[in-house]
Amino acid sequence: MENIDHSIDLRKNLKNKKNLEKKESFNMKNAKKQITALLIDIFLWAYTFLVLYKIVYQKLILALRYPEFSWQQPLYALAAGVLMTILLFGVQNMSLGKAANGLYPDDPDRSWVSRPYAFFLYFLIALTFFAGLFISQVSLREFFSEQGMAGARRIFTALLTPNWGLLQEGLFAAIETIYMAFIATVIALPVAFIMSFFAARNLMIHGRLFFAIYNLTRFYLNMTRSIEPLIWAIIFSVWVGIGPFAGMLALCLHSVASLAKLYSEQIENINDGPVEAMTATGAHPIQVIWFGVVPQILLPFLSFTIYRWDINVRMATVIGLVGGGGIGTMLMQYQGLGKWNEVGLLVIIIAFIVWVMDYTSAKLREFMK
Repeated sequence: MENIDHSIDLRKNLKNKKNLEKKESFNMKNAKKQITALLIDIFLWAYTFLVLYKIVYQKLILALRYPEFSWQQPLYALAAGVLMTILLFGVQNMSLGKAANGLYPDDPDRSWVSRPYAFFLYFLIALTFFAGLFISQVSLREFFSEQGMAGARRIFTALLTPNWGLLQEGLFAAIETIYMAFIATVIALPVAFIMSFFAARNLMIHGRLFFAIYNLTRFYLNMTRSIEPLIWAIIFSVWVGIGPFAGMLALCLHSVASLAKLYSEQIENINDGPVEAMTATGAHPIQVIWFGVVPQILLPFLSFTIYRWDINVRMATVIGLVGGGGIGTMLMQYQGLGKWNEVGLLVIIIAFIVWVMDYTSAKLREFMK
């Protein structure tokens, strides 16, 4: 009898311990959400005050064309943001940070679009758009000015009367561009395929070493992808010289980062059932990946690869402007000389290549479905 009572007490204690752990875990998550919401509100209010000061006050009220900037301005805006957050953070339905972190209960009688924080969001969007117009220096007067319209008319007239005598040279440069993009895609494909598994969170969360590799891989991919192929083309043009090799290297490096990101996101969305079943039977991790993951991602991977080749063909025409070879280099040369009739022919060739590639890639993706 004592053993039974002792067993019951142990079960109760174990249940109470689990409930306490769940409560502590919930409180910890809630505290993290509160801190995140607080930081979001501080940032949004600081951004609001800074934009109001720089755009509304300096640009509109003071009519300063080039207002001076000092680091004290964002610091003052941050201080004002902290003060406003302290005043409004505890007010119901006034925190965008809380709304973003799901800290407000659902109200079936009132949609989120009519809550006070929603109006602050609308104001932020309008303010950002308004600031963008000023920072971009949008001017309809300059766009429709007589001098501007005359220049545009002259250029478009030349573009629409291309110099067909340059056709053969332009076609050879276009072929160079296509092959440059093709080789960049082919070389990037196996590298991106392998790296995508190290960048997939669901495959790399078991163990500190794997998680560290995941973070390093993600950091490398994000850093490489954040630098445009145009910049990489400039770097490689200095490294290996001006020509298609520099353009191919730039496209290849950027393709590895982009494809690995797309591949890894597809891996993270796979069905975990086959993977768990194979793991339970004691299969080797490589066998799990090859037979449990790869069959689920093969077709999307092919679709992403074809789409990337399409992007590389279009991008190859751009990186040629900085010495990446192909038809883009010709375009840069004739544009620099102001020969708009020759530029018009090259633009027609580029548009035709892009149209053919878009049509071909669409047909290939349709065939694979």
